[in-house]
Amino acid sequence: MKISNSAHKSRPWRIHEIVGDFRLEDVWELPGALGPADFPRLVELLAAIDPLHSESVVVRALFAVRSKLGELLGLDDAAGGVGSRVSTLRDRLPADLCEGTSGPDFSAVPFASLYLTDDEWAAESANRTMHGLIHVGRVPDRNGGYRAQLAIYVKPNGLLGNAYMATIRPFRYTLVYPLMFDELGRQWQAVVGSSSSLGVPA
Repeated sequence: MKISNSAHKSRPWRIHEIVGDFRLEDVWELPGALGPADFPRLVELLAAIDPLHSESVVVRALFAVRSKLGELLGLDDAAGGVGSRVSTLRDRLPADLCEGTSGPDFSAVPFASLYLTDDEWAAESANRTMHGLIHVGRVPDRNGGYRAQLAIYVKPNGLLGNAYMATIRPFRYTLVYPLMFDELGRQWQAVVGSSSSLGVPA
């Protein structure tokens, strides 16, 4: 389920301290209810996602095409990444976040964790088209538990970056997110057990 950007911005997330020059692209509620101690497990699950080995043929195909295009056009070479074309956002972190745990390593996608707290996790990636950031926050629900929300921040690299984001937006909204969130819901259910109350976004 899509969440309004204003709802995300109204919460006192620490991420607001470092993304003043980034655009909040969109915010989504992730499937699955969380218990008080479940947030770290959800973060580990998200960091282990590999779209090229998704259960969905459509997701695998889209990411395979994107990977091949990135290779052919040089979009994902090291010179366009974090530490080369752009500085890491870890340089902007307040001292307490910088001294804390950064979060898990990603196993399959070119993201790097920035910080992890009891109810927030952020990770960044960059290429020739943009500098991007994912933020996952834990929020209370109406049943005394918690839900997780995923926010996408981007800083497009000029005209190329804006054209790229405009091109992929319909695919993200109509194919990638619904299919990947549905798969995530099933994976989360396997982690926490069938007793959890899961809701998969339409």
